[in-house]
Amino acid sequence: MDRIDEIIQNALKEDLGPGDKTTEAVIPSDLYGRARIIARETLVLAGIDIARKTFQLVDPAVELKKLCDDGTLLEKDRPIAEVSGRVESLLKAERTALNFLQHLSGIATITHRFVEAVKGHNVKIFDTRKTLPGLRVMEKYAVRVGGGFNHRMGAYDGFLIKDNHIAACGGIAEAVKRGKQNLPHYMKLEVETKSLVEVEEALEAGADVILLDNMTPETIEAAVSLAQGKAFLEASGGIRLENIRDVAKTGVNAISIGALTHSVRAVDISMEFLT
Repeated sequence: MDRIDEIIQNALKEDLGPGDKTTEAVIPSDLYGRARIIARETLVLAGIDIARKTFQLVDPAVELKKLCDDGTLLEKDRPIAEVSGRVESLLKAERTALNFLQHLSGIATITHRFVEAVKGHNVKIFDTRKTLPGLRVMEKYAVRVGGGFNHRMGAYDGFLIKDNHIAACGGIAEAVKRGKQNLPHYMKLEVETKSLVEVEEALEAGADVILLDNMTPETIEAAVSLAQGKAFLEASGGIRLENIRDVAKTGVNAISIGALTHSVRAVDISMEFLT
């Protein structure tokens, strides 16, 4: 939780700096109030405890009452939580708390849609490292809330030989050979491929996992047939809600989608004071 606190504190410093000029000028410091946080569109909630922490890092006396938990599918205008305390504190924390809620709920919502789109097929939806710098731990949490799985947290906890590694080594066989010589015993070796020829090379080299990059469903299906279960197959690149079911039908084991985090739309969530 220390990492989360650090992210929130940095976000608050970014927004408030030496102080909220407007709020401090017009709101009496002894004025208390209550506000409701509301979903303004259908969404999957993620980040409610992060929002609570945001308010409490501004003012530990602020109370947030959850009306639903992370992972809840909410309809438009459904109340999410109520916050109470000094109005000055609520206003100072509002924008940062809502930014986290809107962004993380956007990730959980789109992840949920992809997961629902492949129902009935034995395939997992994975995220990637295409995250906003500094927010990865939060964004990958939101993917899990939406029903997805984390691929790897960073370059330090997964072994993935990508195209530039292959180019620098002079080919897949040499890259895998070097990788196996230095592979930690608890890690699987994954290789990125762009064609069936490269899939065959990766299989012959002994890759544990093969990434099928930007391949058509027909080519992915051929790769599945070629692998015959000898390696875990992951499809990635160009995956959209419109075509993901066709990819899932190929029999691939996993589908990784950078768009879950790198270009997600923030959902509409607002805070309104109660009279």
